Amino acid sequence: MEKTKIGLLPLYIALYDETSPELRPRLEAFYETAARRLEACGLEVLRVPFCRVEPEFKAAVGSFEENGAKCIVSLHMAYSPSLESSGALAKTRLPIVVLDTTETDDFGPLQDPGEISYCHGIHGVMDMCSLLNQNGKKFAIAAGHMESSDAISRTAGFAKAAVSAASMRESKVGSIGGAFAGMGDFAVTREEMRSRFGVGVVSSSPEILKKLSECVTEAEIEAEMEADCSMFERIGNFSRELHSQTARGALAVRKWIESENLSAFSVNFLKIGDETGVFAMPFLEACKAMARGIGYAGEGDILTASFLGALLKGFREASFVEIFCPDWKGDTLFLSHMGEMNASLAARKPEIFEKNFIYGGKGASNPISCSACYRSGKGVFANVFRARDDFKLLVSPVEMEAEPEEAKNYAGHIRGWMRPKKPIGEFLENLSSAGATHHSVLVYDASAEQIKFFGELLGLEIVEI
Repeated sequence: MEKTKIGLLPLYIALYDETSPELRPRLEAFYETAARRLEACGLEVLRVPFCRVEPEFKAAVGSFEENGAKCIVSLHMAYSPSLESSGALAKTRLPIVVLDTTETDDFGPLQDPGEISYCHGIHGVMDMCSLLNQNGKKFAIAAGHMESSDAISRTAGFAKAAVSAASMRESKVGSIGGAFAGMGDFAVTREEMRSRFGVGVVSSSPEILKKLSECVTEAEIEAEMEADCSMFERIGNFSRELHSQTARGALAVRKWIESENLSAFSVNFLKIGDETGVFAMPFLEACKAMARGIGYAGEGDILTASFLGALLKGFREASFVEIFCPDWKGDTLFLSHMGEMNASLAARKPEIFEKNFIYGGKGASNPISCSACYRSGKGVFANVFRARDDFKLLVSPVEMEAEPEEAKNYAGHIRGWMRPKKPIGEFLENLSSAGATHHSVLVYDASAEQIKFFGELLGLEIVEI
């Protein structure tokens, strides 16, 4: 996985270099400590010298932009006059994440007053953030001690959200078979995807996918089948021929994704067969693609697929999900789909089996499909939807429940039990009152504030449940 690249901007004041040069060595060591803490969260950190005056801030921001940073993390080493930095920060296309922290965690009555010189950046943060707001520059802020709080991990999460938002623009989503007729909640035109989100839409054709299928070699099929047998637990009996046919179709779809440089794709299962040039519904490829960081949504939903593709650039533990059934008694919501989930999120080794496929058109055959239960853990349920005037993003913290070891009822099914913060009746009322679609995204190990920041950077109104 490619690391998220950030620029760590140290804000300082020239006055202190003139009057108290002895402060620098300890503060520079603290800056390096912060950089290493962020690197421990999986970020690649670009470093620059302390910035004190406007030309230094312009040079640092320009360096971050030129070297591929996806956002700027600011760190006040001391008070820094905001007018020195605000021009460069307001103009940059890079999002800003403010890390509001200090080296010393104890500033009670018994602390040595000498520590003031090393730990008073907080009022510089307030000055800078006031100017960012006045200039209309969006930013996120994480405040807390570096060691005794979650400020570093929250900062890293905001940085990943910034990467996800940036990747949405100029990305491409693929459509195999178009959209499921009659499903209006996620319906969106390719013109809207381009004009509103900067996303290009690429439609496949049966000629293209048939040609790609013919280019798949027997050696590639053998390698794919071996990988399947290693990654998945085989249940039931299915023929080698059927597995080979599924693998060939999956590899053709993968080659198409790679040739078009797609960040996401969607498949209309009703069109499997001659109409698409894919003869076995690529359930397995959808599961593996999400695990590789490629977005997906079912039924031709290019809107949700694109958002998942963007989120996967920052948060790799995310999946397309759909609420299927309410568990009124247990106060959870049963998540499922025909055969698509991020396979890396399975609680146990996923299964593969021959799926009785009664849909599709002429030439469609049974595919080898995947089933598994989502692992337990905390995360965020997110849903992008069209409102009357624009699109909105619904965000809700949730928890996925563990499936009991003895449970055997759902073998052969994608499954998961999600517990919202509210009773499910109220939660479902809130979803539909807001206008959410029936296709959503589940992001593990993220916070609602981080996914909200992602949406805000895309100019979306946030609905939080």
